[in-house]
Amino acid sequence: MTIYSQHANRGKTQILATYQGPDGVVSKTVTSLGDVYLAAPIVDALNRISAFATVPVSVHDRRERRVGYYPRQHLAALTDAAARADLLSGTHSLWYEYVCLRLHQALVALENALAAVPDTVSRAIRSELESEQRELCAALDDFSGTSSGDGPEIERHWEFAHPFVKYDDGMNTLSDETRSQLDLHEEQFTSVDRERAVSNLRVLVTAHSRSSGMWASLDDPSCELFAEPYDSDGFYLAVHAPEPGDADGLWEIEIGRWESDNPDEEYGEHTSATGSPLVGCVLPAAPDADAITHLLKSVDEEPLLIAQWAETPMETALAGTTMVVTKRYDS
Repeated sequence: MTIYSQHANRGKTQILATYQGPDGVVSKTVTSLGDVYLAAPIVDALNRISAFATVPVSVHDRRERRVGYYPRQHLAALTDAAARADLLSGTHSLWYEYVCLRLHQALVALENALAAVPDTVSRAIRSELESEQRELCAALDDFSGTSSGDGPEIERHWEFAHPFVKYDDGMNTLSDETRSQLDLHEEQFTSVDRERAVSNLRVLVTAHSRSSGMWASLDDPSCELFAEPYDSDGFYLAVHAPEPGDADGLWEIEIGRWESDNPDEEYGEHTSATGSPLVGCVLPAAPDADAITHLLKSVDEEPLLIAQWAETPMETALAGTTMVVTKRYDS
């Protein structure tokens, strides 16, 4: 329920926490640094942590045609390092577990950023997280009617459905559209389906998060990752997680190429194009995030490797991988 920013002041960079107080918007200095480049990743991580922590407890869970609330267990991870592993083990719902994964990534990013700053700065940031968690938990207790009323006055104001956070995390994790999309996706899930889908989501989102150096998108964070490196000559890579109800329940790697919809136009000069699959690798077991990251890193470093992969014969592994071609669409 806090927005963080950085501000130059007398040769240093201040990290500011801004929130709604009892008498209006309040800004306070959390700490200061001599290097603006050290402050930027801390501010970014704090904003993501605040948003991922706050939004799930600020919206209704409308799955199964009911109006409920999301859990608040994830708040423990803000101050308890041991609780952070729990962010990667739940099966509550696709969207909630997606947010928990992104919260875990933000907390890791913060720890990495704090490794480069003095201990005094680290302590100030950890104290700020303690304040954020304590104030949000107190506000939630008050909202749910479970507060004893004996605690100190709440300094940071929180309002259900109107969290005071910075929403843009670059992946639309917290948007209504993403939540609705994932809710719709799991509408017919059994508990087993949900567990598998959450596991698949973690693999795709983790691999995608590691691909910041190239163009890759999550067409749907629960089932597909798409990559088209610059200078790949129209070739692309798609990673398909199994959909609930798939007969085999297997992952597939697809190599394809965009083809101009107008036969008189060359690719690159086209007005529209359609993707055509060339080869497919049905995987015998679900991959981990490292395996998918390796694929993305390989084509990022050598974009035309996808063209080489597209020529791979049946029952042969894609060069540099253990993924064997099980389909050729030209045969």
